[in-house]
Amino acid sequence: MSQKNVQFSLAAHIVAVLGYHHGSSVTTAVLADSVRADATFVRRSVAKLARAGVITTTRGQHGACRLARPPTEVTLLEVYRASEAPPPFALHEYAEEPLCSVSANFKPSMCELLLDTTSRFESGLAELTVADLVGRIRVIETTYGANSINASRRALGTNNVPQTL
Repeated sequence: MSQKNVQFSLAAHIVAVLGYHHGSSVTTAVLADSVRADATFVRRSVAKLARAGVITTTRGQHGACRLARPPTEVTLLEVYRASEAPPPFALHEYAEEPLCSVSANFKPSMCELLLDTTSRFESGLAELTVADLVGRIRVIETTYGANSINASRRALGTNNVPQTL
């Protein structure tokens, strides 16, 4: 059985909001409204992003967040690593059957493939910035209209858009 892990997606959503409103401070309440998640859950992600130096925060009654650097200088790899999400790929656990060549050799073979794939995934994220993500959001917003739940469905060509938290 697989489980969804949304840590990276949540962190990317947070920095996208901050990038969209670059130059302004955004409260965790506003972030929680955008993500449609409990503010406590959002604050945990905000804390990770702040520890990693991706965002800055101010505390108190008027506390808020902002990107630590311009959106063009924050890579999605930084956001991914800051989110502390588990690796994107994992092997299933099993007791090897020594008389079966596949069973006995699957783990080391698959590990090599997954290490290579993970490396390419991270290289791709290193090439993308928060500005790139915000740019895509703005294109969809311009093309399909702001604040439309159907915009993402039309942009993806599907009615099966993953649900938020």
